[in-house]
Order: sequence, then C-alpha cells, then structure tokens
Amino acid sequence: MTEKTLNSTEDTLVRYDNPVLVTRQPEKTASPRTAAAVQPCIPTEAKRETEEILNAILPPKEWEEDGQIWTQRISSTPATRLDVMNLQEMLDTRLQQRQARETGICPVRRQLYTQCFDELIRQVTINCGERGLLLLRVRDEARITMEAYQTLYCSSIAFGMRKALQSEQGKCDLIEQVSKLEAERAALEKQCLELRQKTEQLERRAAELRAAEEKRHQEELLALKKTNAQLKAQLEGIIAPKK
Repeated sequence: MTEKTLNSTEDTLVRYDNPVLVTRQPEKTASPRTAAAVQPCIPTEAKRETEEILNAILPPKEWEEDGQIWTQRISSTPATRLDVMNLQEMLDTRLQQRQARETGICPVRRQLYTQCFDELIRQVTINCGERGLLLLRVRDEARITMEAYQTLYCSSIAFGMRKALQSEQGKCDLIEQVSKLEAERAALEKQCLELRQKTEQLERRAAELRAAEEKRHQEELLALKKTNAQLKAQLEGIIAPKK
C-alpha cells in the first residue's frame, strides 16, 4: 500500500517532485524515508511566484500513511527538448498499453491527453507564468465545453430512451386499440348481417301478404262482378216488356 501510494505519480504524465513528509505521530521514530526526504531550499522571488502559479494550476497531492502526512508538489524543473520527446513517447506508450481507442469517445485517451496537456502547461508556466495561465484558461474552457457536450449527450440519450419507451407504450396502446376496433367492427358486421337477414325475411313476408291480399281482392272482385252480372240480368228480365 505504501509503495503504491508513493509511486502514484508514475500513473500520470505530469512531473512531480519527490514526496515530502509534513507531519508524523510523536511516538513513532523517523523512518529512513523521512530522513531521505528532500528538504526544499529557500526559493527566490521569481521561483516562488512560479511555484505559486504551478500550485494554483496543479494543486499538490496529499495523503496519509501510517499516521504520517505526505505531500507532493508539482515539479518546477524546466523541461528540455529531450523531456518533450520523452513525453511524446510516454504518451504513445500509455495509449498502446491501456488500449485507448483511436477514434470516437474514449475516457482513457481523454485522460492521457489531459495529463499530457497539464504537463505542457507546467513546462510553459516555468518559462512564462502568464502564458501558462492563458493555457490554463484554454484548458478549463475546453473542459467546460467537453462537459457541456457530455451532459447534452447524456440528456439526449435519456430523452431518446424516454421517447423510445413512450413510442413502445404508444405502440402497444395502438395495437390494443386496433384489436378493440376490429372486434367492434366484427360485432357490427355480424349485427348488420342479422339485420339484413331480418329485413329480407320481412320483405318476403310482406310480399307474400301483398300477393295473398291481391289474390283475395281479385277473387272478391270477380265475385262482385259475377253478382253484378246476375243482378243486371235479373233486372233486365224484370224491366223488359212481356211479349
């Protein structure tokens, strides 16, 4: 746990100074690491200002180990051209080791490039503090923009999922409504067929009644004509003069 804590800077591309012991428990004796801790020298005014800017840009790391508090500040050692070349090689190596994606959204690639940018800011700040602060402003603006896009992406994903669920629910409701309407249509078609059959039966019955009524009417008419003819003949026989 100790070695992992003290060597945590090996996982970052940013250069840090050696860890320095801040406080320790009174009952414990000083460890060899404590005796070998690097004691900072009295910095000059320009160096102190540069260190303050570096500490503001990249705050020191602090952790507790066995009751002792350690701190580790960002390195104020100027970088050479070889350091920049080594930084590039380390970046490429870390990208391959951690299997970062070459394109698309990749948290690993983003983390490594962020560390590389922080190291470049550190190197530039040592030579020119104002330039380092300007780069810090650019870094923070890019980070805010990235977080805004990430928030927008997450909200759009949530919105899309919500709309997809709503569409699925709406689809189920529509399918249920279609089934209900189809059942109603089948019931109405059955009712229409029954009414049509009933209408046809009523029409046939009405036709039969009308035919029977016409037949009875014709028979009555013929009987009346026959009676009329008989009465006419009798009347003519009564009225005609006798010979």
